[in-house]
Amino acid sequence: MVWSELVGFVYNGLKCYQQVEEFAVAGGARSLGLADTHLLHFSTDRLPETDKIGVWREVYGQTILRLDIEQIPDCSFQADIRLRALPGLRVVSGTIGGARDQRTQALMIDGNDDFGVAINWGGTISASQCGREATLKDGDAILMSCSDAGTVTRPSPCRYIGLRVPRVILVALVPNCEDLLGVPISRDTPALRLLGSYVTTLLPDGGALDGPELQHLAVSHIYDLLALTLGATGEVTAAAERRGASVARLRSIRADIAKHLDSPKLTIDFLARRHRVSPRYIQRLFESEDTSFTDFVLRQRLARVYRLLSDPRQRGRRISSIAFDVGFGDLSYFNRSFRRLYGMRPSDVRAATP
Repeated sequence: MVWSELVGFVYNGLKCYQQVEEFAVAGGARSLGLADTHLLHFSTDRLPETDKIGVWREVYGQTILRLDIEQIPDCSFQADIRLRALPGLRVVSGTIGGARDQRTQALMIDGNDDFGVAINWGGTISASQCGREATLKDGDAILMSCSDAGTVTRPSPCRYIGLRVPRVILVALVPNCEDLLGVPISRDTPALRLLGSYVTTLLPDGGALDGPELQHLAVSHIYDLLALTLGATGEVTAAAERRGASVARLRSIRADIAKHLDSPKLTIDFLARRHRVSPRYIQRLFESEDTSFTDFVLRQRLARVYRLLSDPRQRGRRISSIAFDVGFGDLSYFNRSFRRLYGMRPSDVRAATP
């Protein structure tokens, strides 16, 4: 669903308003028990300048998130966000600028007491709650509560991730979380970096969350990372490290491998330095998936070569050139590995391409 579908409600009647309200209830504006896991995209880009803040306030602020949103004087307002509701979790990511969001006493009559975590991905965000004021730099985060009055200000465009979690869940994981409201969380917190990376990899990949089991698993991992980010202790910490932190680190490392697959610098030591862990820790992560770092990288490179050889647009490129560009340094090793995995030569794959 995009703004062009929602604007029809604002100007032409009630139908789209009912669709949005149904999502707000199912997705957890008042309760996080149910979820519509579609990824919704809202943008003000196509709206007339004079209508942007009004539409945003009504649809996104009042109906979905239950916030009072106002444009900051002398600041240009813009917004482009993606929202996904999962079982027991709502995730928002995108860019907002020139606006002040407030959770007011009037809005708190809805009874929503969820906790929210905002991660500042770029720009400057100011937040205040419970008598505390904080300015978030790039990578910092903050915990806020829907049951307390609070304000978030973004004078210029800011990229961010927002997570909304049921109070009962977070209190069970971090009993003192109330004491952390309005206190900035440093970007140097290892678990916070993992949390941001893990959520970022999930958002654009709707297919990865098909089915209730995968959705609940992803939410469980995010709960674990939130607990570690907020300083959980004892058995909660140990369990969260075993579950969510390990999964998030492995997912982050896999994404980094894909990013650097064609680089000769892609070694386990290179990744260990980038992710601030030991090479042996990375080895154990891959062993938990019944594979190894070396085998995973090899299979990823072979799969990329296979895709390129199957692409008619790449027919003019030499096979050796493709292999070298993907990261192989030894053609004999490449050919042996390719035949072992696919049961055919690289030239056979190309010959079979229409």
